[in-house]
Amino acid sequence: MSFQSTLGEDEGIAEELAESQRAISIAEFFEKNKHMLGFDSGARALVTAVKEGVDNSLDACEEADILPDIYVEIKESGDYYTLVIEDNGPGITEDQIPKVFGKLLYGSRFHKREQNRGQQGIGISAAVLYSQLTSGKPAKITSRTRGSEEAQYFELIVDTDDNEPEISESSTTAWDRPHGTRIELEMEGNMRARQQLHDYVKHTAVVNPHARIELREPSAEFKYERATDQLPAETEEIRPHPHGVELGTLIKMAEATDSYSISGFLQGEFTRVGGKTADSVIANFNDRHFGREMTWRPPQSHENEDIEAAVREAVANKGKEATADFAARVSEDLGGRDRVAHHQVVAAVAEAADTVAEAYDTTFGDTVRQKAVAAAWAAVTAERVPDVYALVDAATTDRKDDAAIQGLAERLAAKFEGGEGDDADGESRHRVTRDELAEYVRRAAEMTEEHDDATFGETARGKVVDELWAACERVPDDPPRVHAVASDRDTASELLEAMRETDIIAPPTGCLAPITEELVEAGLRKEFDADFYAAATRDASVHGGDPFIVEAGLAYGGDIPDDGAAEVMRFANRVPLVYQRGACATTDVVKGINWRNYGLDQPGGSGIPNGPAVVMVHVASTNVPFTSESKDAVANVPEIEHEIELAVREAARELKSFLNKRRSMQQRREKQDKLATILPEMAEKLSEVTGRPALNIDDTMARIMNNVLVEREREDGQVRLTVENNTDAGAELELTDIVTAEPDLNGTDADGNADGGDPTVVEMDGEYFLKWSPDVPGGGEATLAYDLDGDAECDLSVEGIEDEKLTVDTRQ
Repeated sequence: MSFQSTLGEDEGIAEELAESQRAISIAEFFEKNKHMLGFDSGARALVTAVKEGVDNSLDACEEADILPDIYVEIKESGDYYTLVIEDNGPGITEDQIPKVFGKLLYGSRFHKREQNRGQQGIGISAAVLYSQLTSGKPAKITSRTRGSEEAQYFELIVDTDDNEPEISESSTTAWDRPHGTRIELEMEGNMRARQQLHDYVKHTAVVNPHARIELREPSAEFKYERATDQLPAETEEIRPHPHGVELGTLIKMAEATDSYSISGFLQGEFTRVGGKTADSVIANFNDRHFGREMTWRPPQSHENEDIEAAVREAVANKGKEATADFAARVSEDLGGRDRVAHHQVVAAVAEAADTVAEAYDTTFGDTVRQKAVAAAWAAVTAERVPDVYALVDAATTDRKDDAAIQGLAERLAAKFEGGEGDDADGESRHRVTRDELAEYVRRAAEMTEEHDDATFGETARGKVVDELWAACERVPDDPPRVHAVASDRDTASELLEAMRETDIIAPPTGCLAPITEELVEAGLRKEFDADFYAAATRDASVHGGDPFIVEAGLAYGGDIPDDGAAEVMRFANRVPLVYQRGACATTDVVKGINWRNYGLDQPGGSGIPNGPAVVMVHVASTNVPFTSESKDAVANVPEIEHEIELAVREAARELKSFLNKRRSMQQRREKQDKLATILPEMAEKLSEVTGRPALNIDDTMARIMNNVLVEREREDGQVRLTVENNTDAGAELELTDIVTAEPDLNGTDADGNADGGDPTVVEMDGEYFLKWSPDVPGGGEATLAYDLDGDAECDLSVEGIEDEKLTVDTRQ
């Protein structure tokens, strides 16, 4: 017999079980579930602790506009490892140090909607908790704020029962840093994840090119210098976006707001909501909350007497002339409309009553007005079937016969007899929500199929609903107050649906600080010696009301290893994602791209491509959707995956162009090498046969290969530089002739059919740099001539064109 089966057999068992129930603190929870925060093994714990400390240091420095200098040291301490992390940040005040390091879920960023590395206030205090659990020793923290003469020193642990810091030592101390923070932790660990540790620090340096980071561990030492003095752009906190809130959050916000109206609430509590947008949301809300009123075609002009007679008959004791004028005005107003809703009848009666009352010095009270409204509305809605028939006929195809349409129209018209749309006096206003209208159509279609053997499928039903809904008129009722919305879950749900349905522009992106294309490339250049680099930063997109930006970078060739799969670097808010690569949206997207289209080998047509390449992806957001609390992988959100793919493909297209060009240049080199072997032999044979001097192979080679030919000829103290463009495209060149004597440009000009401009002459250490920038069209030529002492030496360099497309002939 199980223990559970005995429950309830003895009196007082419920009370006994109740006594064993107790609340636990967040610290106690993570004490037993440290794997959720990335401390699931000694190897990974060391990497996670470094990550949390470095992330905190980077955030602190950037918030204080300080270029980060971060020092990380790992030392063996007997059976444990000692981790030290120092930074040059603004420091932490004395009263905040214990809470920052000794209290989980304590921080300043959780409620801020702006890009941050950390938000929950768990990371560094979780490292302190792991340290005390495995070594039993307190964390040692030193911090000095700018301008303070001394630093504050604390030794503390986390009291897991209360989630509060327990301080064992507190004092002031001397410290050589003018400001900053230092934490020292002793913990159980090992260096089996050394490669992941190195990758984390290196990748952090790549994606934070403004930071200087130094790592020392028992068997290695690394120092990554900053590549720029440009700090990330400052971010601005934004309010929630209407498309990103959930029902519980909306109710909580509505309860706390100082606004009375829904319009004021929307404009005051949400971003991107102005007066027009608020009106659109309220209109959509009213459609759900009140429904719309079905409109009907009024009697035609020759039948207007139907409305007039009905109103005249309903009004008594107002005098014959006043009653006739009143009825005529109502009839004229309603008869002049294409379609009429109930609230328009009410308005027409009210306006006519006020006008006639003043003209005839009489009164039209509420009872008279109500009778007039009822009479006019009955006249307007007397013939509903033909009206519905016309709407159904317009919505269905020619294949539907008249009998089927008539049957459906009759049954739909019968739905507008009364019910939930009735007013306080029981009069049917024909109000209906779209869902109710869809139910009307469904039931009417089923009855038509059953009795008339005519089928209206889902598509046809949907079109009928659309047509009828378009014929409905929005009601003029004022929406409920915002606190009334908060007190009723169904009403709040209607408001939430209306917000999500309304087209609202994306939230502002001042809350984000992307790395930018320039610095993505600078970071890659700093840490990878490659032949090619490309970067792409996408425009901002939105997921769940949170803006995000995706950036991608590529490095190829050079010293990057070519011994297997390309390296994929994943980042979120400038933080490297080291673990759970296979569970990350970034990895899935990279695997799904056909890299063969971009010139990389990809066995099987899917998966990480092979080759000497590095692919980096950075997701910046106010709320990155991670797969777990340890923040190791980005969740598979379609909007984010789509932007990742577009960013990677944008960079990959540049790689494709580079590889195609490189292959083309390789083919040109091979062709030129072959010609360089054949042409000299041919020239020699021709010279022997004809008895003429040997041909200039360089000139011939240039013309055969369609190269740009640059010739320098010297004769009788004059130097002549000629640029002959044998290609179809224009060439913009930079020519520099370095000579050992002062050149004389007097009396000599650039000529030919190209604009070469005047050369400039710069003297430096006895040498003269003659610089010229000709712009030569395809098939064109440009020439520069100058006088030079016959004993002077010349050294010509040409830039602006690939070596494979250039031939230089410098005959003296």
